[in-house]
Amino acid sequence: MDSRKIEQRKEQAKAWFETLRDRIVAAFEAVEAALPATAPLADRPAGRFVRTPWSRTDHSGNPGGGGVMAMMKGRVFEKVGVHVSTVFGEFAPEFRKDIPGAADDPRFFATGISLIAHLHNPHVPAVHMNTRYVVTTKSWFGGGADLTPLLERRRRQDDPDTLAFHAAMRAACDAHGEVAPYDKFKTWCDDYFFLKHRNEMRGIGGIFYDYLETDFDATFAFTQDVGRAFLGIYPDLVRKNFTTPWTEAERDEQLVRRGRYVEFNLLYDRGTIFGLRTGGNVDSILSSLPPVVKWP
Repeated sequence: MDSRKIEQRKEQAKAWFETLRDRIVAAFEAVEAALPATAPLADRPAGRFVRTPWSRTDHSGNPGGGGVMAMMKGRVFEKVGVHVSTVFGEFAPEFRKDIPGAADDPRFFATGISLIAHLHNPHVPAVHMNTRYVVTTKSWFGGGADLTPLLERRRRQDDPDTLAFHAAMRAACDAHGEVAPYDKFKTWCDDYFFLKHRNEMRGIGGIFYDYLETDFDATFAFTQDVGRAFLGIYPDLVRKNFTTPWTEAERDEQLVRRGRYVEFNLLYDRGTIFGLRTGGNVDSILSSLPPVVKWP
């Protein structure tokens, strides 16, 4: 393919992830500002995002891009990160065999958005969303979104929040026909976000996909709709639940369940492994971990 066309696609993807980041940041700050005066923690100031740029070098010491961390601690969001990175360079020799197309040529480019939100209120589910575009001698999109209710009685497939989240992800898939088969991507998510050592799912699922490279325009359009679907559903779920009072027992249950996030991200998550092994920003990569956790 013409190198100019490839560069154009890289810029298109990067620009979209940055635009989506800005929209999500604005939506989450609006949620912080909208907390009613009678709600728990409403006496605290509304949170605002702090953006911190970072840069990296590749394994040979050459400049390798970077990104911007956007972090917020507020009265609704206990800890939320919405990060965009654009990195490039060469994969280290021991990593090349694990990445499609890198064994023949170690040069790569990757851009994407990664989001994780942990809320004060145990009745509000935690959420994760990540979409990315990777170029080696091949190119593909990957990512998805998944929901993690923290209270046992909310981790049901017939819970209203679960139904609404799955419906939003299904709609994003169904709009793109054979490019995005919902049942396949839902099953892929269930299988991926599974804690093998506990024989249980991390949450209630969502969608997950990777190595989607059939056609740039089609897969890019689908990836954009995944971001739009997330932006359309998750702030609504937060607003629906953020005034609900909670008990100390529910907070304790939330903190114990958060431990599953820590276990998954440190043991299994490919994004965490990819970021650490390619010299990414450690603070950004590990910002997915919840601020307070308990193991009984």
